Amino acid sequence: MSSGPGLESLVDQTISVITNDGRNIVGILKGFDQATNIILDESHERVYSTKEGVQQLVLGLSIVGELDEELDSHLDLSNLRAHPLKPVIH
Repeated sequence: MSSGPGLESLVDQTISVITNDGRNIVGILKGFDQATNIILDESHERVYSTKEGVQQLVLGLSIVGELDEELDSHLDLSNLRAHPLKPVIH
């Protein structure tokens, strides 16, 4: 693995990634490269809605920061309502 800014310390930890197109993917960081492509294991996508609870779509092993596992474990995703995240515009 190459040196990414601080990513080495997050390997084998659960992280949350928000992609440029607004997707939220949570999984266990298994690796990364110099372009900051990452490999997540046991991953799932969280799909937010203003009408329903958050859907969690199982992805498994994904090639796609940091998640506060204690805080995250206390979230009641079935009752959480939010607008879907918007894509990042460069």
